[in-house]
Amino acid sequence: MTHILAADDSPSMRDMVRLTLCGAGFDVTSAADGEEALELARSRSFDLVLSDVNMPRMDGISLIRALRAQAAYRLTPLLMLTTESTAERKREGKQAGATGWIVKPFDPVQLVATLHRVLR
Repeated sequence: MTHILAADDSPSMRDMVRLTLCGAGFDVTSAADGEEALELARSRSFDLVLSDVNMPRMDGISLIRALRAQAAYRLTPLLMLTTESTAERKREGKQAGATGWIVKPFDPVQLVATLHRVLR
């Protein structure tokens, strides 16, 4: 089974992501912010990380940087799932090591297809 870590400060967004991905056969662990996600990522391994950009304590771009600094996550797909869509933010995410950028609100079918594509 593919293990996904999803970080978002919105409980309803975490629920939507979890329902969508569990329904597609993924195992999903949720985190309320980047710090919690980083703690979880250090305690077990995930096949893919999905993160919002704007979160308290540690934002998504800082989370991506912190994960990329760890050997275990150098090659792991790290996707941003966010309302942020400016070219500047996307560039910042890419420089931090983000694999891709998905803009909210997301289409569930498209989200699942994107995850399958980057996990190949």
